[in-house]
Amino acid sequence: MIMGEKVKLSRPKGFFETFERRPGAVKKNMHYCPGCGHGILHKLIAEAMADFGILDRTTIISPVGCSVFAYYYFDCFGVQVPHGRSAAAATGLVRANPGGIVIGYQGDGDLAAIGFNNFIQAANRGENYCVFFVNNAIYGMTGGQMAPTSLIGQKTTTSPYGRSALNEGYPLKVSEMVAQLEAPVYVERVSLTTTRNIMKARQAVRKAIQNNIEKKGFSLVEVLSGCPVNLKMTTKQMDEFIDTRMTEYFPLGVYKDESAVRTTITRPEPVYDAEKVREAMYPARIGEGVADDYRCGSAIFDRELRIKIAGFGGQGVLSLGLILAAMGKQRNFNVSWLPSYGPEMRGGTANCAIIVNRGTIGSPIVDSNCDLLIILNKPSMEKYLPELGENGILLYDGSTIEEAPEVKPGQSVFALNGADIAEAFGNLKCANSVMLGALAAVLKNGYLNECDAADIDKLVPDALSECFHGKEKIVKLNVEAYQLGQQKMAEKLSGK
Repeated sequence: MIMGEKVKLSRPKGFFETFERRPGAVKKNMHYCPGCGHGILHKLIAEAMADFGILDRTTIISPVGCSVFAYYYFDCFGVQVPHGRSAAAATGLVRANPGGIVIGYQGDGDLAAIGFNNFIQAANRGENYCVFFVNNAIYGMTGGQMAPTSLIGQKTTTSPYGRSALNEGYPLKVSEMVAQLEAPVYVERVSLTTTRNIMKARQAVRKAIQNNIEKKGFSLVEVLSGCPVNLKMTTKQMDEFIDTRMTEYFPLGVYKDESAVRTTITRPEPVYDAEKVREAMYPARIGEGVADDYRCGSAIFDRELRIKIAGFGGQGVLSLGLILAAMGKQRNFNVSWLPSYGPEMRGGTANCAIIVNRGTIGSPIVDSNCDLLIILNKPSMEKYLPELGENGILLYDGSTIEEAPEVKPGQSVFALNGADIAEAFGNLKCANSVMLGALAAVLKNGYLNECDAADIDKLVPDALSECFHGKEKIVKLNVEAYQLGQQKMAEKLSGK
């Protein structure tokens, strides 16, 4: 600056003085196309952050889109997230660091398309952050595709005949939708076409950030912005398009403002103490446990064991798999548990695969050569019996499968009326634990050495306690069902 010269207008302090992060030789200008509104909105945000003195505690989230390189420009923290996941990242940031300021910066494709559910749920929860939503009625970065906000009749590269309400549906009115929710504190739609409109946008940006600072909840500012390059317009034509066609469908104005009456939203403080986090995430050591070098000595454990459990959804198929996995883990095996239920969760052939191995588990998928197949209903028998290995063990519930299946030579078959026994026991939900007891009896009868046979009865209660941590009554009930199932199967094996 020349001596005596006074600078009246300069770059907002919310920007870097020089954009060193921007590749190439140009370090003073932004990379946005001529006529693009991102630069104007960036300036309004940077100016507000500097004036409020929050640069050192602000994080701007920029997902996929034209603004993905916002970190070139803003002198604050920044996070770049996958397409549509801005709201999910923002939720994590504001919950983990309630004192921080979080700004979500999203385009219409990112927010109103792939990220809409994340966005609307965050708004509905009233998360303590603000979102600046750039609506230019088109996917700018990908060459002018139709966006969720493209207008009826508007031609894009993917709607060359113009958007049709019958074919593509109507444009989404995001501000109107968010304003109907209870939790958001402030919702306004502005534009960047004239000096007057830009000044209104400036006020909206500052109000949203002020709400953010005061922790009053969720604020949304929708910004109608130009994309003249992709819409093939001059900047003058672009402004006319926004001021006439876009504002006709997306009227400017305040849709909700409860800033004056809202109080600070305070959520439970996160836990940072390492021991307390560990205590919350992991149950205390169950039972006596074993030493790190403990090894089950039975020959059956000398190789990888591939297990599949299948039955109706609701029969405890997945829980039984988790219990077996917990048993393996507590005896120093590597284990994997892979559930598969999908549309069959309440009927059909829900199943899970468990692998128990001393060494590395290459894949959690079990679709052939099963060492142990536990089947709880007839459709599952028909579907999964072909996957039983040549020396595999089949254990099935005779309550639901009346006819004994035909198996190959070398395969072993055992049956117990688990559901009938559980019903007589008083709780049909315990049928899976009855079948676990039946499995223990089978293993004791010819597959486990004396030490492992004695150990399994101590191991099952510990595994149940891990899987149902804090639910002592459920653990006790299932231990009793396990013992009953083992007794009934032992009697059957002995011919009593």
